[in-house]
Amino acid sequence: MSSSPRVLIGHGTENDFVVLPDPDGEVWAGDRLDAAMVRRLCERRAGLGGDGVLRLVRSAHVPDAHAVLGEDLDRCEWFMDHRNADGSYAEMCGNGIRLFLHALVAEGLVDREGCADGLLVGTRGGPRRVGAGADGGYWVEMGPARPFGEGSAELDGRTFEGVAVSMGNPHLACLTDVPVEELDLTGAPAFDPVLFPEGVNVELVNVLEPGAHVRLRVSERGVGETRSCGTGACAAAYAALRAEGATEGTVVVDVPGGRLSVQVAPGTTVLSGPAVLVSAGALCPEWLLG
Repeated sequence: MSSSPRVLIGHGTENDFVVLPDPDGEVWAGDRLDAAMVRRLCERRAGLGGDGVLRLVRSAHVPDAHAVLGEDLDRCEWFMDHRNADGSYAEMCGNGIRLFLHALVAEGLVDREGCADGLLVGTRGGPRRVGAGADGGYWVEMGPARPFGEGSAELDGRTFEGVAVSMGNPHLACLTDVPVEELDLTGAPAFDPVLFPEGVNVELVNVLEPGAHVRLRVSERGVGETRSCGTGACAAAYAALRAEGATEGTVVVDVPGGRLSVQVAPGTTVLSGPAVLVSAGALCPEWLLG
């Protein structure tokens, strides 16, 4: 490993990440970026702090890329190697992939103007097309929202009923009349392990305007409450439209970290919002060896 690997810090609606530029897979090859290192990087007092880690790397240098991308491997030059703050692998993150493209642009690895129509990026949830918007933000085709049942979560002494939705990762989107700002999300929600064997992201959703505008808080598996969750915003938008008997539409989603827009259309879901790089630097040898 280089004595001083470069790092970036950034966020998408305050869903923040440690970004590791590693285009040729040489800096963080093999098991160097193991679960323990991810946890150290994301630790907010002794590390850099973040909801997760994103490694900027070409798909050819990711051992499991072929298994998750299949015949799409050759179409995805870049792979979002995404880890949760607890060190576990994450399939997909809407805020993260917007930041991923923004970081590729900032690093001079892709041209922003060339991304207007989208760039296909590999993720462990499959290929995703992400592009640069005219407003300075970014959009990403998240794939279809796929319902797979109904369930409930127990949180803050209450039971919340919701719809199970896959966005490449599992969600339980719960529409509730309880003001979400009043809920205590410091504890992990209890859920049905049969319906969600690999854990679940739980969304608590207030409908502000039926089928058009919601407020969201989310508890992400492996992380806890985050300021924003892109896949969670898509699941919440889908649930809000479904409650109105609609299968498509555009929903504004307010999260603690800002505002997102979700367009639910036949066969896909498009998430739009900002991506911001905060700082760039290098990891010090004394920290790496500590």
